[in-house]
Amino acid sequence: MKRILIVATGGTIASLPHDTGLAPGLTGTELVERVPQLAELAELDIVQPMNIDSTNMRPRDWLQIADTIAAHYEEYDGFVVLHGTDTMAYTAAALSYLLEDSPKPIVLTGSQQPMAAPFTDAKLNLYQSVLFATDDSAREVTIVFNGKAIAGTRAHKQRTMSYNAFTSMNYPTLAYIRQNRVIWSGLAKPASKEGLHLRRYFALDERVLVLKLTPELRPSIFHLLERDYDAVILETFGIGGIPDYDGGAFQEAIFSWVASGRTCVLTTQVPEEGLDLGVYEVGHAFQDRPGILLGGDMTTEALVAKTMWALGTGTSTEEIAQLFYQEINHDRTPAA
Repeated sequence: MKRILIVATGGTIASLPHDTGLAPGLTGTELVERVPQLAELAELDIVQPMNIDSTNMRPRDWLQIADTIAAHYEEYDGFVVLHGTDTMAYTAAALSYLLEDSPKPIVLTGSQQPMAAPFTDAKLNLYQSVLFATDDSAREVTIVFNGKAIAGTRAHKQRTMSYNAFTSMNYPTLAYIRQNRVIWSGLAKPASKEGLHLRRYFALDERVLVLKLTPELRPSIFHLLERDYDAVILETFGIGGIPDYDGGAFQEAIFSWVASGRTCVLTTQVPEEGLDLGVYEVGHAFQDRPGILLGGDMTTEALVAKTMWALGTGTSTEEIAQLFYQEINHDRTPAA
């Protein structure tokens, strides 16, 4: 029987009602006790590095979760992180980079209803996550939720109340869990020959901002952000449109931003199919500029985590770009 470590961090799955609303109250041990069938799947141990609403999850907490898994990595066959759904996709992406190429499964799950609720989805999600973590083909970071396994860099919370909360963006669902079976979509890949890759996993640059381009957004905002941020992830229009009116003020602002040693990541605010700056004239000027990175078909959640990781790990513009464009845990479709 495999050994699985449960890493409990709070979230809706652990929440109890209070006068001011739901807040985490159950421990990881109490959550596991509510699903006695887990004892038939694996030998379980439980650690509780935090017990918070995932709205309060920060990059320093990603590091603590990664640290916990790394410290116990050789002792267990897999890991299940219990987490709130609101920022689960960010944490899953971050762990994909911090614990790169893990040959052992690191599974995140949670629920839309608390474990204590009468019609909760928590019990099934927890059971299926442990089941998935014991599967011989499971590896790397995955979100298991509502019977689906999604690559940790491709998940996006699409719904606030329904049990099918998460969607796999621009990449197929890895597997489905039906009854007591994991049914793979043909996307399982062999474990890395090198094993777990810890590359200064303790280093993240938290000074990263997502900026959504809207009509009449002032280019001067880049100047206002200089004090507080090292990188801006700009969600452009459509397939990569950036306004070129007012004498090219946006181009001037973005070029000035990267000339100062900062990073600009370009992506699209359209959820599916990704970025291609070569299609329209309004995006062409930004294609090959040092300091400007292209998000392709990556999710915004993965871009935030990867930019923080690349800036925290790389020591030069060239090294940051090399880290950023490396495909990790299915996070981007390679250029043709």
